[in-house]
Amino acid sequence: MPLQIIDHGSIQHRQMVDLRFQVLRKPLGLTFTKEDLEAEKNDILICFFDDERLEGCCILTKEDEKTVRLRQMAVLSGLQGKGIGRVIMSFAENIARDRGFKRLNMHARKTAQGFYEKLGYHLEGPEFEEVTIPHVEMVKNL
Repeated sequence: MPLQIIDHGSIQHRQMVDLRFQVLRKPLGLTFTKEDLEAEKNDILICFFDDERLEGCCILTKEDEKTVRLRQMAVLSGLQGKGIGRVIMSFAENIARDRGFKRLNMHARKTAQGFYEKLGYHLEGPEFEEVTIPHVEMVKNL
């Protein structure tokens, strides 16, 4: 199966961190701290593989009993726009529902707003800056 929930600290987790660094952090001149990665220990780590190659990922972080936050959504450069992100999002929403969450929210990069709107997410609040670039809060009831 191309979609998997992976374990923190596993080989797949190290691949995931590298993908997120290449796609999300490196272009902004940012890195991950040991504390950043340690904070993911209790999160739901979702990866999309083609054979053994990691092509996309995201993280679900519990906010409260009913709400989970999507974080660190990334798809390999060159594969964006090919449906991988949509498949990852569908899987993440199903996992969240299966675990009893009723709402999924995120801080989406402004450039990705249209992608999430097509998946049924809506804006909540004004635009803001995070990790040096414009973001918007988006939510969807599951």
